[in-house]
Amino acid sequence: MQEPTFLILAALAAQPRHGYGIVQAAGELSAGEVKLRPGTLYGALDRLAEQGLIELDHEEAVDGRLRRYYRLTADGTTALSTEIARLQRRTEAARAQLRLAPDGGIA
Repeated sequence: MQEPTFLILAALAAQPRHGYGIVQAAGELSAGEVKLRPGTLYGALDRLAEQGLIELDHEEAVDGRLRRYYRLTADGTTALSTEIARLQRRTEAARAQLRLAPDGGIA
């Protein structure tokens, strides 16, 4: 799973969000390291909806514009949980390698 996808799913884990809310949450989750651009975000939202990982929660009109809120589906929650477990395994494997380093992994 690519990082933007992971961050989008993670941003939707706690509550439904609209596009800008997803961008903000992804920025917070990545400590400001990832800034989702609109083209990336909306392309990913369409793809994730097609895959059944997210769905439209509701729409509201704000200042004459339609704001769409998305939420995770059960499959989206499973995909996010699976990716978290995969990343944890990779992290533990990397830590184990650092412990084997002659200097104990201290640079």
